[in-house]
Amino acid sequence: MSLTTIFILSILLLGFLIMFQIAKASEYVAILKGEKKSQEQSYRINAFLLILFLVLGLIGVYWCNELLKGKILGDAASDHGEKIDKMMHLTLYITGTVFVMTQVLLFWFAFRYQHSEKRKVYYLPHNNTLELVWTVVPAIFLTVLVGFGLFYWFKITGDAPKDALVVEVTGKQFNWIYRYPGKDKEFGRKYYKNISDKDDNSLGLIWADVPDLNLKADKAAQDDIVTDKLMLVKNKPVKLIIGSRDVIHDVGLPHFRMKMDAVPGTPTTMWFTPLYTTKEMKEKTGNPDFVYEISCDQMCGKGHYSMKGQIEVVTQDEFDLWLLSQKPKYQTAVLDKAKSEKPAADSAKTAAAGTATPVIAMKK
Repeated sequence: MSLTTIFILSILLLGFLIMFQIAKASEYVAILKGEKKSQEQSYRINAFLLILFLVLGLIGVYWCNELLKGKILGDAASDHGEKIDKMMHLTLYITGTVFVMTQVLLFWFAFRYQHSEKRKVYYLPHNNTLELVWTVVPAIFLTVLVGFGLFYWFKITGDAPKDALVVEVTGKQFNWIYRYPGKDKEFGRKYYKNISDKDDNSLGLIWADVPDLNLKADKAAQDDIVTDKLMLVKNKPVKLIIGSRDVIHDVGLPHFRMKMDAVPGTPTTMWFTPLYTTKEMKEKTGNPDFVYEISCDQMCGKGHYSMKGQIEVVTQDEFDLWLLSQKPKYQTAVLDKAKSEKPAADSAKTAAAGTATPVIAMKK
């Protein structure tokens, strides 16, 4: 347990003890002075405590903001993420101002107009002007905030630039599968009934004819690259085509400020442009162990907590070299496997022939 945590817990415990002692003292005063005077003193104590709670609460909010500002996720690492941060700041400025104003008024009124025998209650049953103000003004601010949200949402889910890198992201319990198009720059067809982890076909790509499912081979699928590593390029737009193999998942990219559901049978899309390589972010954050993270933000089963992966953002040259080093899944799962099995089968035949018992004809 850190010293900061111990310090905060000690303050909370001390505050509880002070409140308890004040309450006990109030009871003793009630016994000594009588119930009426005790109630008046209780009102004054409660009013003072409310003001104290307001002041300490606002100081605590400011202190936490200064302490944690920029230390949880840091600056946004994508173009859309920067806009999301601006929208979030605007929302916090507006709602924070309203929060402070309403809380100050609430606690001040509780202190200023505490119960008194000398004060007569004033009732305000209705006021058209006040009704209009606290209906129209919030409606205007909320309309502005919703408008910003819709604008950014349509930008994120709209058409990506034509030169965008396209990557397919598929969720399964409990990891992620990534697919890049091959040399033909086209994704091959897949079918969920063709999925076979045994045959190393985790996406159900249609590499060959499947008579049982009435499927014809798709040559475009034979050069697709399937990997468990998501590589992105700095300053190059990337479009993610998102799906799921089993239940509903959710692609969460906290450093890029992006999030999108992964739904079985219903592809979803979003796009963004990474602004910093992984190496640059390590220097920017001062954390040599920094990694971009992809997580599942939708409860998807007992292993949900472990469904996360790493993203590496590199330069265009580094990405090209990495892509050249990757083999299409069809080659590793079918062609290379067939080549390795054929010598084994030939060796088995040779061994069987060598151990056969020779038949010798005996001449009488």
